[in-house]
Amino acid sequence: MEPSKHTELWDKCLQILKDNLPPEQFDTWFSPVTSMSYVDDALTIDVPSPFFVEQIEERFYRILKATLVKVYGPKIKLFYHYDQVSHQPETGVTMRSENPNPAIGLRKAPPVPVSPFQPQQLPDIDSQLNPRYTFENYCTSASNQVAYSIGEAIAMNPKLKTFNPLFIFGPTGVGKTHLIQAIGIRIKEQNPRTRVLYITSRLFESQYTTAVKRGKINDFINFYQSIDVLIIDDIQDLMGKSATQNTFFHIFNHLHQNQKQLILSSDCRPSEMEGMEARLLSRFKWGMTTELEKPDLKLRRDVLLKKSENDGLQIPDDVLDFIAGNVTESIRDLDGIISSLIGHAAILNRPITIDLARRVVANAVKIHRRQINFEMITQHVSTYFNIDVDSIFTKSRKREVSDARQMIMFLAKKHANMPLKAIGTRLSRTHATVLYACRNIEERLPLEKTLQESVTAIESMLMQP
Repeated sequence: MEPSKHTELWDKCLQILKDNLPPEQFDTWFSPVTSMSYVDDALTIDVPSPFFVEQIEERFYRILKATLVKVYGPKIKLFYHYDQVSHQPETGVTMRSENPNPAIGLRKAPPVPVSPFQPQQLPDIDSQLNPRYTFENYCTSASNQVAYSIGEAIAMNPKLKTFNPLFIFGPTGVGKTHLIQAIGIRIKEQNPRTRVLYITSRLFESQYTTAVKRGKINDFINFYQSIDVLIIDDIQDLMGKSATQNTFFHIFNHLHQNQKQLILSSDCRPSEMEGMEARLLSRFKWGMTTELEKPDLKLRRDVLLKKSENDGLQIPDDVLDFIAGNVTESIRDLDGIISSLIGHAAILNRPITIDLARRVVANAVKIHRRQINFEMITQHVSTYFNIDVDSIFTKSRKREVSDARQMIMFLAKKHANMPLKAIGTRLSRTHATVLYACRNIEERLPLEKTLQESVTAIESMLMQP
């Protein structure tokens, strides 16, 4: 089919959808979607992210099905294409619609998990790695930079003895699973024939129990001793499981002696793992032990920005700042907040605003309200603009002093909830002067990128604990 023809057909679909959906839903979920190809009754559409696939399949299946059949005919088969890593076409994936109706597509069979009891050719092992957990999708800051750098070093050279085993610990939701899987993915990219396996401790324990019942312990051990890079998540779940620990001890020794890489994660440091055998604990310390700390403000904001970009959506800066300033414990919480925020906006047909964000965040976490006062604002503004605090309170009309003074007025009204008269009294200015300053900044903000950056930077300083 001619290139222009398949786009014309999809444009007809978009028009039908636009006529039958609320404007907010159409603009959010279908405006960014384009037609890639239409060949032999197979339509492939390009969507910004897998999140769009999920939403379209779950929420708009019926109307989309009817529209496609009307425009393309009853034999139409629908495929989605998206980049697993945003703006990186080499990570592109094409998948068929999972809706069971034959007019749209067939549901994919679920993947069969790896089992040590089934014979298989060594190169064909399923590593059980999530393709979204890559280094490219991993945000860094001072709270995780050391662990990230070590992970990259191992990924480039899995036989690096200095970091074997790698033991990463930290509280739940700080990115341990993402990082250890990113190492495995990069190793597979460097050498696809490497036998990499990611597994949770609970699944390892379950497989061990099954092996005991079936009399297949040797098969179980032989399978795991054949792995080149073994990644075990939540190793603390083996605490108190002495029989499983004993078997893992022999697997660990074999892999380590043969220079195979072991990567372990835990929610606590080795010294706090009560119920773990001493000989295993000593081996956990042979290589590198590193901590993932709770995400700092920079990391939390970067994670939110990356998440929204990967989902193909734009979230206002003030909303990102609000969420980052109040959801402080877990990166996993941030992912959930963004998904919930998008869902609320679509269902309620409302734009994503800070008021909606406040409602969503309040349902998920306790909002940490830091008391911001006039003195704090004055200090941070003078620091940011690199001017003396005392000059703020003078009658100086120098441009840099005047700009700083207006910024203080604007932020004092916004964050300290001070009346205009009270702000004017503190700065020896009239009520009208303060009102003018606040309106001036509010009107300039949408138009001046430099001003936006200044406000964002100072507000971030105010939100720091």
